Amino acid sequence: MGLSLSGWLGGIPAKMKKDAPSSSSFLPLSIPTSSRLSLLLNSSPVDPGDPRCRWSPTHCSPHFLLSQCGEEVTRAPTQQISDGARGEKGERGGMHVWEVLWCPTHRGSHAVIGVSTEHCPLQTSGYTALMGGDSQSWGWELTNNQLWHAGQALGRYPGERGVQAEEQSVSPPHPVPERVLLVLDADTGTLGYVVDDCFLGMAFKDLPQGVELFPAISSVRGGAFIRLRYLNGATREPPALMALCGLSIHVCMGKERETQTDRLPLPPPLQRYILPSM
Repeated sequence: MGLSLSGWLGGIPAKMKKDAPSSSSFLPLSIPTSSRLSLLLNSSPVDPGDPRCRWSPTHCSPHFLLSQCGEEVTRAPTQQISDGARGEKGERGGMHVWEVLWCPTHRGSHAVIGVSTEHCPLQTSGYTALMGGDSQSWGWELTNNQLWHAGQALGRYPGERGVQAEEQSVSPPHPVPERVLLVLDADTGTLGYVVDDCFLGMAFKDLPQGVELFPAISSVRGGAFIRLRYLNGATREPPALMALCGLSIHVCMGKERETQTDRLPLPPPLQRYILPSM
């Protein structure tokens, strides 16, 4: 069975395997993901009704209008103010992935995605990177690719391999698409991002452990429309061997064959096990 399966999967053209868009400028900057993160990214998302999919109605600037479902916030047109919003539920441990949808044409300057504790401010005067503007928040400014924490710009993210920091500062930033994934590892105190199916590596380290950390955004643009969804999470326990085997088959099949599990040379129970994660 193993040889038959290997032969079937081996015949898949490389272009059909699940991968980042070949035109993405982030592809050369991506790094391999851990098995733990790969399982999260290739598993079915949690139910949209999960409270971790909602913005908080209380941890939110009054200039942000919350949708009835709680998954969307829209910033009211207001001048010379920076506004922030946090998710309804934070995490103290484990690895977690959130999806943030934010149209590039609705960002303006100082469009920031990151995480914060419950103590960071959610409004300040002037136009600034509010998330990352103090010691209680960490953020990635999408317009210029700058990382922010404690009110300081920490450099471009992702860093260009083999390129000096001085050269990066004058090169144009990478345009960030609508969909951005936050990857918080609360066990190790790190935060990273996924763009165009490319994991861009660790953006921040030494985040406080055992402290509740929330997905957070800040904006200065009137009409900015931001949607949040919690995708998946995992404890720090090692992934199960069966899950890793399913992941390997899933990745080898590629997105264009994800519905063809019935053609795999596997017993029906194993075919059904692989299918839900597609």
